[in-house]
Amino acid sequence: MNIHIKNGRVVDPANACDAVKDVYIANGQIQSVGEKPAGFVAQQSIDASNKWVLPGFVDLNASLREPGYEHKATIQSETKAAVSAGYTSICCLPDTQPVLDTPSVVQLILDKAALAGSAKVLPLGALTVGLQGKALSEMYALKKAGCVAVSQAPNNTIDNQILRRALQYASTHDLLVILKPEDISIKDDGCIHDGSVSSKLGLSGIPVSAETVAIAQMIELAEETGARIHLTGVSSARAVTMIARAQATNDAISADVHAYQLSLTEFDVGTFDANYHTSPPLRSVEDRDALVAGVAKGILSVSSGHRPHEAEAKQAPFPSTEPGISSLETVLPLMLTLVDEGILDLSQMVSRLTDGPSVTLGLATGRLSEGAPADLCIVDPDKTWLVDEEHWFSQGINTPYLGHQMKGKVTHTLVNGHLVFEE
Repeated sequence: MNIHIKNGRVVDPANACDAVKDVYIANGQIQSVGEKPAGFVAQQSIDASNKWVLPGFVDLNASLREPGYEHKATIQSETKAAVSAGYTSICCLPDTQPVLDTPSVVQLILDKAALAGSAKVLPLGALTVGLQGKALSEMYALKKAGCVAVSQAPNNTIDNQILRRALQYASTHDLLVILKPEDISIKDDGCIHDGSVSSKLGLSGIPVSAETVAIAQMIELAEETGARIHLTGVSSARAVTMIARAQATNDAISADVHAYQLSLTEFDVGTFDANYHTSPPLRSVEDRDALVAGVAKGILSVSSGHRPHEAEAKQAPFPSTEPGISSLETVLPLMLTLVDEGILDLSQMVSRLTDGPSVTLGLATGRLSEGAPADLCIVDPDKTWLVDEEHWFSQGINTPYLGHQMKGKVTHTLVNGHLVFEE
């Protein structure tokens, strides 16, 4: 279908565009931004007056749960949540059951995503068989089957000798490796940031060194093997400093922060609400501020860290609950808060959600270039909405923002030129 999006403010950092322009779409691709192509006849028009037209968001870190954990979420439910939030491509972590470590599981996920007909699902193959950290997976076969990268996330159950060999293998086949920087021996049984709040509540703490020790090791191994690595879900000020130092001499190292880490801190855990139980944990105010600065400087891109859970997963004593937030649908309003506060400008915000992750993955998404896939969203920046079950698309309702008013809402999302979401 030929689609004409008119009167919208087009913000496309990859093409240095921020202006009111019309967008013309045909054959699933961007035909033009600005001038009407010769002979173009629109079959559908969308008026984007007083709204923003943005490249579709790209998520580097989401658990879709299916196959194996359909009681938590399904590919259909979570890709619908994704497009309602402006995401057109989401990286699916390999923590499924069976684990995403064979081409057959990759194909199953791709088939289910195609059937759902919402966001594109980009599978992340398991770095090791069964995510056990012992035997290397058949990474090249996973790449041929459609995996955009390999990963040991959401956990880091792998010793450095195995990781070194895995990075050598991945480097040979030019495969990006996505890692969660966490030393599980230092983390031990911790469930909250090791600080004043953990002492007050009597909960076992997770020190910052659980993250920084892992980062130091991962960076050194990447340097030695020549591998491309992406550190996902960093949470501390010291991590930002280490990553910035490494990026100064090695452009094959990238990182992201989960959007909620730019808002929440350890003090939010004071009520023992398990919806604030996250991994990595919510850290200090100083850590939060350093993460925001890292995003502003382009050291970090932004991921959702989406972990949908069933209600029972959050109904035990805090340390026994499962960590994670159902977070896809709150990324945009949380990021817009930083724009409203003058911490980020609009172009920076859009870049960290679009072309930043796309460059990391080596994909031609996250931009509105002529000939690029017509993956985009239209945002009403002034629309307010209530986070409640009526307005929520994810199967997981485990969000600490339940009952909160949010500002900023996606009104339309297109994937490959198809309108997959309209408010």
